[in-house]
Parts: sequence; structure tokens; C-alpha cells
Amino acid sequence: MDTLSSSFLPRNPHQLLSISPSVIILKRPQLPMIITAKSSSTTINHAHQRKKQTPPHKSSSLLANIFNALDDFICNFLDQPLRPSVDPERVLSDYNAPVEELPPTACDAVEGSLPPCLDGAYIRNGPNPQFTPKGRPYHFLDGDGMLHMIKISKGKATFCSRYVITHKHTVEREIGYPFVPSIFASFNGPAASLSRAVLTAARVLSGQFDPLNRGFGAANTSLALFARHIYALCESDLPYAVKVTRGGDITTLGRHDFEASEPFVRMTAHPKIDRRTGEAFAYGYRSTPPFVTLFRINSEGRKLKGVPISSMGGATTLHDFAVTENYVVFPDMQLVVNPWSILRGKSPVEMDPGKVPRVGIIRKNAEDDKEMVWVDAPGFNPFHVINAWEEEGGDKIVIVATNALALDRFLEEIGSSELTMEKVTIDVKERTVKRRPLSSVYLEFGVINPAYAANKSRYVYATIIDTNRTLGVVKLDLSLMNKEEEGEDTWQDCTVASRLHGPGCCISEPYFVARQPENPGAEEDDGYLVSYYYDGNAKVSKFLVMDARSPTLDIIVALKLPQRVPDGFHGLFVSESDIKKLY
Repeated sequence: MDTLSSSFLPRNPHQLLSISPSVIILKRPQLPMIITAKSSSTTINHAHQRKKQTPPHKSSSLLANIFNALDDFICNFLDQPLRPSVDPERVLSDYNAPVEELPPTACDAVEGSLPPCLDGAYIRNGPNPQFTPKGRPYHFLDGDGMLHMIKISKGKATFCSRYVITHKHTVEREIGYPFVPSIFASFNGPAASLSRAVLTAARVLSGQFDPLNRGFGAANTSLALFARHIYALCESDLPYAVKVTRGGDITTLGRHDFEASEPFVRMTAHPKIDRRTGEAFAYGYRSTPPFVTLFRINSEGRKLKGVPISSMGGATTLHDFAVTENYVVFPDMQLVVNPWSILRGKSPVEMDPGKVPRVGIIRKNAEDDKEMVWVDAPGFNPFHVINAWEEEGGDKIVIVATNALALDRFLEEIGSSELTMEKVTIDVKERTVKRRPLSSVYLEFGVINPAYAANKSRYVYATIIDTNRTLGVVKLDLSLMNKEEEGEDTWQDCTVASRLHGPGCCISEPYFVARQPENPGAEEDDGYLVSYYYDGNAKVSKFLVMDARSPTLDIIVALKLPQRVPDGFHGLFVSESDIKKLY
């Protein structure tokens, strides 16, 4: 496979451009509580450890059939013509087409030898609708969460694909119809929007669907390991605990509320884990005040009292945030939540072009937000925070994040939103923000060596993103920015290694696994990048292991998978020793 060429990575220097007095940017194009799907008890539900997916059981209820018929009527007669971004025939085409569940299956076709440090499980989450929504609006962020896991032990590997058994998944499976509405796709014209809202309310009142007590999220976004559990998450619901079995399967334990003593129905898909204390920092956001609430989950899995961020002026879409040794940083971006848009037949998630983005800094141990500092950051609309740390005794906070330069196009086509990897420096005392791009190409799904989370890190690994697929993987060296910060006026691309895949191929977010995880003296980049890769020409998916220190990110292992892995979002590697410590 070819590496990135000089024509693909332009070298034109970028001049420093002052945007405002506050912003400078380089111009550049105890067992925690488990809630089962059927009750609110603390019992762990193992009912879904099935070996094979059975055909959906359609409810014989007359009322359910009437509701389904009305839903079909809305799709056929009230929906406006489907835009490309919500047309399932387009969104779920090619390698994005959904797959069936697959029980643990041996992976025999292996090129290379699997390193011992990979003994454990690599799991990647992503949307995979259990019902193909023919004629029904469907967005790429929708779909039931499916976990694709490769379990490795002593050089041997098994692979499986399993749904996260959420309340949404269970109810839709029981009635045989994909009715749960999506905030991104379901509001498709005034008549369809109003009708779907009324029909959903009728399903709730009839007892068919219970989103208030059991949630409605798909658990399709990410995975996290804390409080001795692995969790599948999405920001519209509470996390679902899952379990890796000895036989190489992955099962759903249940919805998790962390023994919360206050109302708690959703949390971010990107909690930040303090590796020293085992605490998880997280937040929830909603469309009514307080719009954001910060909270911690202790190492025993109990949610502590939250801190309402009352200084957040309105409902904003807050997908990720930053946590350092002493601070939490919230981006207040231009992607907002406006429930009134539903009456106009549009998604409540929309861009506010008149809003000035800003960042809010609050101490991790704060009991309220009275001392929270807000700093304007025009043009800063981050979706994923790769890392963050403090400098100069905490007077400055550095964040590495992806920023959507064309935010208005994000929900229509993520690859067209000009996602740029940036280093953002916040001067807390001076209340200024400086932004610098790190690469000449558009990047997303950035990761670091997880041992460096909330500490200064040198390397970032990310996928090169195009309009509708990923083109390859790059490695960035942040130390190359030192010359610029010392006063030199030339901009330098931080790319030091790359691997570009051919036409028709794509790769998922990489994940860094250290070669010597127990060695504190190991180099930061001494390890491997693991990911799922799809070869559209051969029509096969592979599990790749790349040498993170190689200038061409050499592939040292390519393992053919027994089933295609659709495009998805975030992954997690859990070592065998950590798996043994889990509940």
C-alpha cells in the first residue's frame, strides 16, 4: 500500500491571521446497579447470551399492527422526498449495509504473527439497524448498536458480531418494526413530523414503548472501561454494560444508572477516565435549563452529585469535552438544539450561524459553576477531543481536537464538513484562544497512547477522511510545532508517518496498544495500531495490526474476518488481564 505523496500533502506555508483580540488561528483551508431491559431491578440480565440470532418475533397485537400501518402511511404519503443524507438506499449501501449477528467464529486466515500484547479483546461499536428502513428516513448516526469483537489468546483469534440489547432494540424486535424516532431523520416535513410525534406519544401511552424509564438510545457510538465494566454508550441514553465471555462472545448485561440518587437519563458517549483514581468524568445535556450537568462516577461505580452548568446560555449539542489534571473544559459550539424546529418539520439539531463559539473552564472539584471562566473561540466547533493537558502551572490549557470548519454540512455529509485536526491553546489568565492546524488533510477519529490521557502527549494517530469514506491513517508529531511557537513564521505539517489505502477501501478508527504496557520507561509510540479494514475490491474485511513506529505504518498482521464489518465509530482494546478483573 502506498504512503501519502507530496501531492497529497501540500506544503504551502500558512500565514498567521488575527480573528479577534481573543483568538488567533492559522489560516487554513461494590457492584454497580444494572437495570435490565425489562425491569428497574439491580439484577444482571444474561438472557441475551444466545448463540444464534433468531428471526424477529412480530407482535400479534392488533394495536401494534395499527400503529405500524399508520407509520407506513406517514412514510409513504406524508414524508417529503428523502434527502441523500436520510435516504436508506444511499446511507446503507455498499460497505455500510447492515450485517447479521455472528457467533464466535475462528479466524484462520492470518498473515503474520499476533504480538503477545494483543491477548485480549478489540471491540468496535457502530450503527447496524436490525430492520432495513425501506422508504423510512434514516441517518448515518441512527441504527442499533452492534459490537464487532475479535478475541485473541496465544496467537489464536475468534470474531463475533453482537447487538447491544437496548430497550429500543428489544421493543422493535418484539413488534417487528423500526418505529423509534430519530432526532436527525424523523422530522422530514411538517406533516410527517407532527404525525410521528403524535404516533410515538400513542405508543408510549399504550405501554408499548417506555422511553422515560427505560431509555430510547441505540448504544451505537463508543465503548468505555471503568468501574470494572465495559460499557456501550450513546449520548441520548444511559450506558449499557456488556461482558466478554470466556468463549469469545460478547453479551449485554443491562442498562446502567450508577446508583444515581437524582434524575439521570443520559450521559456523554465520551467519559474521561482518571487512570490514577479510577473515576470517570462525564456530563449530560438537555434542551431545558440547566442545559449541561457535570458529574463524576467513582471507582466503585456510583454516580456522585452533579454540578449544573447554569452559565451555559442555551441548549447546545455537546458531543465531547476535555479533562486535564485540574480542569474540565466544555465547548459551547454553534450546533444547537432547537425543539421549535420540529414544528417546521426540521430536525431540532441545527446550526446557529449567529452564535459565537466559546469554551468554558471549570475546576474538576468545583461544587458549582460560579467561578467558571468562559472564553470566546470564534470558528471552534469541535466534535472529538483527542487529548488535553495543562502548561505553565495550569495558566494554559492545551487541547488537541477535530474542528468542523464547514459545520453547516456536518449532518448532511460528515466528510464534507472539513474536519481539521487542531492544537488549541487556552490562556486562562488572559482569556485568549489560539488555534493551529496540525495537518494539511482532513482528519477524524484521532487517538493517542491511552497511558498519556490528560497528560502532555507527543503523538496522535488519525484517519484521513474524504466525502464518504476514510482514505488511510496518519501519525502526527506535535513536537514539530515547537519552532512555530518559538517565533518562526513558517507553518509545518506534523505528519511523520502515513498509510493510504486504495480506491474502494476504508479503515475504521485506529486504537493504540502498547507493546510493553507494564514498562513505564517505554517510548510513547512503542506499540501497535489495530483497526478493522474493508477491501471493497475483494469484498472482505480484515483486522489489521500496524507498527506505530514505522514511517509507513507497516502492516505486520492482516487477519481475514469471517464477516464484513460495516463502517462504524469508536473502538476499545481490553487486555486479557483486565478482562479477568471485570464483573
